[in-house]
Order: sequence, then structure tokens, then C-alpha cells
Amino acid sequence: MPIYKAPLEDVRFVLDEIVGAGKLAELPGYEDATPDLIAQVLEEGAKLCEEVLFPLNQSGDGEGCTFENGVVRTPKGFKEAYSTYIEAGWQGLSCDPAYGGQGLPKLVNTMLEEFICSANLSFGMYPGLSLGAYNALSTYGSEELKQRFLGRLVDGTWAGTMCLTEPHCGTDLGLIRTKAVPQEDGSHKITGTKIFISAGEHDLTENILHLVLARLPDAPAGTRGISLFLVPKFLPKEDGSVGPRNGVACGSIEHKMGIKASATCVMNFEDATGWLVGEPHKGMRAMFVMMNAARLAVGIQGLGVAEVSYQNAVAYAKERLQGRSLKGTAHPDKPADPIIVHPDVRRNLLTARAYTEGARALGALVGYKLDVAEKHADEKTRKEADEFVQLMTPIVKALFTDIGFESANIAVQVHGGHGFIWETGVEQYVRDARICQIYEGTNGIQALDLVGRKLPQDMGRLLRRFFHPVGAEIEADMEREELAEFVLPLAKAFAKLQQATAIIAQKGLKDPEEAGAAATDYLRLFGLVALGWMWLKMVKAATAKLAAGEGNAIFLEAKIRTARFYMAKLLPQTNALFITIMAGSKPLMEMEEAAF
Repeated sequence: MPIYKAPLEDVRFVLDEIVGAGKLAELPGYEDATPDLIAQVLEEGAKLCEEVLFPLNQSGDGEGCTFENGVVRTPKGFKEAYSTYIEAGWQGLSCDPAYGGQGLPKLVNTMLEEFICSANLSFGMYPGLSLGAYNALSTYGSEELKQRFLGRLVDGTWAGTMCLTEPHCGTDLGLIRTKAVPQEDGSHKITGTKIFISAGEHDLTENILHLVLARLPDAPAGTRGISLFLVPKFLPKEDGSVGPRNGVACGSIEHKMGIKASATCVMNFEDATGWLVGEPHKGMRAMFVMMNAARLAVGIQGLGVAEVSYQNAVAYAKERLQGRSLKGTAHPDKPADPIIVHPDVRRNLLTARAYTEGARALGALVGYKLDVAEKHADEKTRKEADEFVQLMTPIVKALFTDIGFESANIAVQVHGGHGFIWETGVEQYVRDARICQIYEGTNGIQALDLVGRKLPQDMGRLLRRFFHPVGAEIEADMEREELAEFVLPLAKAFAKLQQATAIIAQKGLKDPEEAGAAATDYLRLFGLVALGWMWLKMVKAATAKLAAGEGNAIFLEAKIRTARFYMAKLLPQTNALFITIMAGSKPLMEMEEAAF
């Protein structure tokens, strides 16, 4: 049976020592968000995840969702768990108090999302989609739409979805065919089919609000002609209660590799009543609010899977007896030594641990910058924080989900043959994690976004939000002898990143395929340097606390040792990545299509 405990000690360390979450209470509107309050909230969230959501994860995978006569039913226990979730106010944790939310920082919600995704990724899809719909509607919805719908999304009695993909188009949304016909009362009639709609139909809430991309009759071609509409499953009455069924129905659900307890639906809209969100033909701008938040959230999904995979791999490695240590018997009281004594098993475990803890620190920093971008009193500070988030969004989405999948595979490998069977639970993490590298823009699309949009934007202005602080920290620590084994590898990798950035920018101006060929390797290089930066920060914090005689010495020493492993065994991947980037596009593009 799989296990899970929320990593509260590590989260506290990251929030207190790396992010400086105590500064949140200095932001307008977050005065009550003290470190003590945040700790209490996350402790309660951990209990929910460990005691309510995690026990349903494996059973939900085994049962899956069912579809019959247009009705989708979630697995046994999901409705009760969802009721527990919304009754405690978790859905509105970071939402505006004006609509019934608790108004806590986005950083707190980010940490909670990790716990949820570790405990039950399928369950997390339902409230996660609703939060995305809330973000888009609260930013671009009319005052009437906000007053009518936001409160129900915040309290969780109604759910939300995002309806983009159609049978003939995925990433290229300019090809969508769903139509929106204006009506005299200001509403629109929506007709079309959307596929791969997560949480498109289910039995957890009394209503579902679909955010649908569609074209008006006078729409220009391509993405410039897309508008966004709010289409409820049931039309609300004047008093806000659920009214008659709208012209939207689930045609089927997908039979999937993973996240089987999350309903992935084909949604058919037939003269369904909907209301415009934002301006006509400006739907992509509104939808990107939801999509960018979703990309960060999917990155946290990868982190959540990485953590639970690591925990189960460690537990098995400590209890599985197999052979003896290469140096001789390590546990003479046992018939064999636990496999954790073996170097290759430790390599696997430390790889998952170093990636996971580094990603947690980086994800928390991005979550903090989200709050600064929204709440800080100084406009320049807000803008710089927003630019940091923009730059890091494709890295968080792609790197974290790659890490999640790699860590899940590591868990299976550590379990050996027992990892390949369903009962032990870790093979589910491989299946669940795989989708995270695909939806909300495949990781290849994220890499293209990084090199094609983020790098050249305003002559590289976004890059300064990362390059300047990293360069400054390396320079400040370079003379500290006790940090040499951590600073020097990071400095070399950072130099490779800077050099690769300049070359990609130069070649990409002449030939876009050069940038495209380098994109995935460049994103990985960038991400590894970013994690290295986090590990340098964690080493400095752990060293300072040990010197002061503060904290848990075992925990802090493990931080330093994990950082040493990262710098010596994982960060050197940047050398190979740099070489492949320098190889250019020819090895990829010279093959004729017919030869494949």
C-alpha cells in the first residue's frame, strides 16, 4: 500500500528561509497572513490531504469515472470528499473576500496544491479547474457576470472548466470552429464540439460553468477572431438557484492512461446560451489568464507526483531486504541488507529528492512573486515580479512535470518487479504524471514559448529578472571558501546558460528553426540552473541555522548533502545540454520527410 505525508518541515523551511514568507504580511490586504497563520492553514490542509484525499487515490484509479446516458459519476467517496473540501472553505482560500473567499496569498494556495496533487491528482483537477475559471472571470468578466457567478465558484457549489480543444485542433486555436450567434437580449447561442475537457461533466456540484472559446459571425480569421463565453450547464434563475438545462451535454468520457478518477469529456454545445467574457475577438487574452495560471498549476502537479513518488521509493528501499552492502554486511541482525545501502539505489533516491526539493523552492518563489505582482504598493516592484513570473511559467510547467515523470519512474525502478504491479501503487504515479507533460501546452510548446516569446520580449527584459539576481548572488558568494563546492559549479552552469542564450538569440534572428531546435534543451538547461540557484540559497540558510544552533540538525545537514549531490551529479548535465544546443538545427532538419 502506498504512503503519503505532507512535507510540512520542508515547506516551512522554504517559506521561512528561502522565500521569506513573513514579508507577505507587509503587502496590502495580506496583513493577517503571518508565518504562524500560514503554518496553521497548511497543517490543516495536510490533514485533509492525508486523511481524506489520499485514501481515495488508489481506489479512485481502480474504479475510475463512469458514463451512462449523459451522466458522469465520480468514484466512490469523491462526492463526500468534495463536500468536506468545500465546507471547510478550501476552494476560496486565495479568492477575493468580496465574493466569499478567504483572501489568503497565492503562495499559500500553491503549497496546498502540491499536497493535493501528491495525495490525489485526479481529485485536484476538479477544484483546480474551478479556480482557473474564477481567475479568468474575475479579471475579464463584466460586473454583472461577477456578481452572478463568482460567489458560486468561490464556495465550490458550482464548478468551472476551460473549453479550448476541438477534434481537429489542439494547440493551434486559430482553427476552432465553434460558433457564437448574438441574441437580442445580449446573450449568445454557442454551437460546437470540444474535446479533452477535464471535469467537463461530473456529480460533485449542482452546476458547471464552462468557459468556451468560439467565433462570432464577423470574426476575423485566426486567433484574432476568438471570443470567450461563459456557458452554464444549467441556466441560473433570477434568485441565483439552478434553473433549466442549457444546450450543453457530455457526449462521452475518455478511457485514459492515468488520472482515471478525473472525467475527461467530449462536450457538445447546441444553441447553448452563453455570455461574452471580455471584449469581442479578444478571447485569447482572457483565456490566457486561465491558461497561464493552469500552466503553473500543472507544474505543481508534477511537483506533487514527484514528492509522493519519492516518499514511496524511500520507504520501500528501507524495508526491502536484498543482498549485502558492497563494503560488507551493514545489518548483521537481518538476513540481508535493505537495498538503500546500494549506491545505485541511493543515486535514484537522491535524484528524485534533489529535483523535488529544488522544484519546491522555485515553485514557492514563483508563488510569492505572484502575490507581489498583484499586491505590492510600488508599481515598479509589481511589474518586475510579474515579469519574473512570465519568464518562469514555461520553465515551471515543463521542468516540474518532467521531474514528476522522472521521479515516478524512479519509484517504480526502486520497487523493482513490485513497482510494475498495481497493488503497490507506484505505477499509478507514472500513468498519472504522464499527462502533465502534455496538457496546458506540451512541454515542447513551453520550450518554444521560452525561446520564441520570453527571450526576445522587449530586447530580453524578462531575462534580467532572473539573470541579474542569480549573477549577483554568485558574485557575492564566490569568495566564501565554505561555499566553493556549491558556488563554482553553479557559476560554470550559469555561464553556459548566458552563452547559450546569446547564441540562440543571434541564430534565431536569422533562422527560426535554429531557436526551435535548441528550445527543449535550452529550457532544461535554464531549469537546472534555476534549481541550482535554489540549492545555493538552501545551503546558505541551512549552514547559518546550524552555526546558530537552530532547527533540526538532521534535516539541515541532509539539505547540505542533497545540495552537494545536486551540484556534483545533476547540474553537470548542463555541459551536455550546451553541446547539443551548439549542434544547431541541421541534425534535426536535414532529413527529408519521405525518409522518415
